[in-house]
Amino acid sequence: MNSDDPKHNLTPAQYNICFLKGTEPPFSGKYDDFHEDGMYVCVACGTPLFSSEAKFDSGTGWPSFTDVVQKGNVKLVEDSTLGMRRTEVQCATCGAHMGHVFDDGLAPTGKRYCINSLALDFQKK
Repeated sequence: MNSDDPKHNLTPAQYNICFLKGTEPPFSGKYDDFHEDGMYVCVACGTPLFSSEAKFDSGTGWPSFTDVVQKGNVKLVEDSTLGMRRTEVQCATCGAHMGHVFDDGLAPTGKRYCINSLALDFQKK
């Protein structure tokens, strides 16, 4: 790997989530019960993904958001692994796996972007 590769500076756990499409155990991530104002960015490349203003407590054990900060910053991909039909959320810049989006969120979007803490970095406002 070269230093320009977004995978270069990730921990093994972050690499597993972002590029092997793993998941962290519920209620284990540092951003599940986190309430500071700022921006959540892709841990691999720094692309802004979610604002703290869109974050809510879904009770699922993963950070949840009602919307992305900018539509072009994420890519949504059909995921039929594990015998389920879900929509995977990827960073549009580097392709890192973030988590999944579901249609059981809060208004105004009705979406719940269920995201792994290990896929995110936080930039305080």
